[in-house]
Amino acid sequence: GKKLGYTFNHRNLHNISLGQGQEVVAEQALDLAAKEGHWVILQNIHLVAKWLSCLEKKLEQLSEGSHQDFRVFVSAEPAPCPESHIIPQGILENSIKITSEAPTGMHANLHKALDNFSQDTLEMCSQEKEFRSILFALCYFHAVVAERRKFGPQGWNRPYPFSTGDLTISVSVLHNYLQASSKVPYDDLRYLVGEIMYGGHITDDWDRRLCRTYLEEFIKPEMLEGELCLAPGFPLPGNMDYNGYHQYIDDALPPESPYLYGLHPNAEIGFLTQRSERLLRTVLELQPRDSSTGQGALGTREEMVQALLEEMLEKLTDEFNMAELVAKVEERTPYAVVALQECERMNALTAELRRSLTELELGMKGELTMTSDMEALQNSLFLDTVPESWLKRSYPSTASLGSWFADLLARISELEAWTRDFSLPSTLWLGGFFNPQSILTAVMQTAARKNKWPLDKMTLQCDVTKKSREDFASAPREGAYVHGLFMEGARWDVQAGTITDARLQELTPAMPVVFIKAIPGDKQDSRALYPCPLYKTRHRGPTYVWTLNLKTKENPSKWVLAGVALLLQI
Repeated sequence: GKKLGYTFNHRNLHNISLGQGQEVVAEQALDLAAKEGHWVILQNIHLVAKWLSCLEKKLEQLSEGSHQDFRVFVSAEPAPCPESHIIPQGILENSIKITSEAPTGMHANLHKALDNFSQDTLEMCSQEKEFRSILFALCYFHAVVAERRKFGPQGWNRPYPFSTGDLTISVSVLHNYLQASSKVPYDDLRYLVGEIMYGGHITDDWDRRLCRTYLEEFIKPEMLEGELCLAPGFPLPGNMDYNGYHQYIDDALPPESPYLYGLHPNAEIGFLTQRSERLLRTVLELQPRDSSTGQGALGTREEMVQALLEEMLEKLTDEFNMAELVAKVEERTPYAVVALQECERMNALTAELRRSLTELELGMKGELTMTSDMEALQNSLFLDTVPESWLKRSYPSTASLGSWFADLLARISELEAWTRDFSLPSTLWLGGFFNPQSILTAVMQTAARKNKWPLDKMTLQCDVTKKSREDFASAPREGAYVHGLFMEGARWDVQAGTITDARLQELTPAMPVVFIKAIPGDKQDSRALYPCPLYKTRHRGPTYVWTLNLKTKENPSKWVLAGVALLLQI
């Protein structure tokens, strides 16, 4: 623009950052620029999704009869998934598209973070040693939080748009604070960077804890004494010039590995496996749908679906007779209420399964007209995925259809065993509930009624036993034994009774039976404990269930950075 004489000073370059109320300003700028031959930059058009159709029409109108020098530049963030594609096709087809991809790997990210500054930046603060050390630590922090996204939910529960703007503003804040104070205000800096600059993007409490923990590890008084390692084998460099820091990264940074982020090497195996599964699923979806599947195969698509459909209808059990079950309950204890609620939800799911499968069977025989819902169900059965209409009434799951249906039958048999006499099973399969929170709340309600404790002042204490499910013959006098938990990011050492590093290639080792009981909140001993989030599936995020405190000999921050969590399904 400058070379061709387009600048803000010449008033022939208009830059509009879109957001609330800026649409009118943008339209006026476009009209003026089309008439006079100016350039217009529209930033962040993804923030005004509803206005984009108007923009498309406007650009179409201005494409004819406008000044020949008129140009429009548009910027937007990439959509995280295909459902979020909101930019109209007309705009995309008529534009030259340029994508700016973030560098991959810690080495490139750290260099890029440092590229935002110069030798002049390093010299602008009176407390030079402190400023340089913290600036380099912030660059490393920025590279870590940006690149950690590639590890999926074990990295961050949700993807966040951290940008170089967050880093440059954090460094400006650092400069202002150090100029105004002779002591380094570590707490203030950590709070401003972790809760406001970067924390402003973060919407999940566990991700906020992770961000805070990184800063507690990277920005602390030890950094000025040369005792701080940003990663295993990568100490914080001393006082260097700008080119010296770039050289130090090339010479001293260890090869790319999950250790640089505080994660276990298994995290990489998990993320690469999931990526491969997605690729293979896409390839499968691209297969021709109606041809015979080749020599020695099961036959045509219809025959495969028919066989699966008949097998599922045959295995599906009758629904629970709710009137009979309610009559059988002598006292509506919290546990009995949970059992009845679970049966009701299971009935809704099995009724939908039976209805949709029977309907599809009639459609395939030609007795009913095939609808779009029936075709979608047929596709799902063929591709071994759980149909959308079932998932709506179901529970979060990442399993394929075969595993999901086997899991469903196991859940039904657990409920049948429990509702025979409504006595609490010897060990509860926590992953087998539609709503696992309800049974954990029932444990607290039962203890609250028995001991006359206020429910809002109570908490759950979690003791990991050394036994497996088969070793328990009866339920405990108070609380409950729980089985079916898995740990991701670490493993449980049964002999020592603490969390310890995972073994290579053991991604989600099973936990022994866990004894859960309710205690008053003030009796909880928080020393040497890691507050471990419990999720329903490996997708984490919205599938959060509860927080269980697990014993640890090491600093809990190690497990926070490693993304250690308990899962109900794998």
